[in-house]
Amino acid sequence: MAIRRKRTRTPYNDPKSQFRINEQIGIPEIRLVGDNLEEISEVANRTIGPGVYNTKDALSWAFDLGLDLVEISPKAHPPVCKIIDYNKFLYLKKKKEKEIKSNTQKTVIKEIRFGPNTDDHDFQFKLRHAIKFLEEGSKVKAYVHFRGRSIVYKDRGELLLLKLMKELEELGSAEELPRLEKRRMTVMIAPKKQGSKKKKSE
Repeated sequence: MAIRRKRTRTPYNDPKSQFRINEQIGIPEIRLVGDNLEEISEVANRTIGPGVYNTKDALSWAFDLGLDLVEISPKAHPPVCKIIDYNKFLYLKKKKEKEIKSNTQKTVIKEIRFGPNTDDHDFQFKLRHAIKFLEEGSKVKAYVHFRGRSIVYKDRGELLLLKLMKELEELGSAEELPRLEKRRMTVMIAPKKQGSKKKKSE
């Protein structure tokens, strides 16, 4: 016969919790899953596998193991539950979310500024910077700033940005065509995925 463990107190009445646990689960039946069904079978004195069980029975097994009955999928019919340590469950969930967040690559945007009368030498210099940024995986925000009466050369600025897009087409693609806002014409160029780049070069 299985030895009963001392039940540890968990924060059952936490209003911020997104999970119902133990007595909060007020439905007659639940679907039980988990990796500890063999251990649950010992306190239940019968074989317990994944399936639908009486909620009161599941609560009793959780109590005997010193664990909690946690509803993990409330929208299922019946709701899916596990018999686990609630505090440990929250800790592991938070840890997993933190790992996912840290593995999510943040988009870096590098700016490159041109004037409407940028000469070829200056253009090539800034082009090299743009190539480096795209190869590093950063987006490139290139813009032409029109000072004073230079706004009359907006066509020249557009041609300059189109030329830049053409030079960078192997490494990046423009999210949209150059657009004029007030005194600045801008284009955003995003790096192409390495896989698609390799496929194109083959």
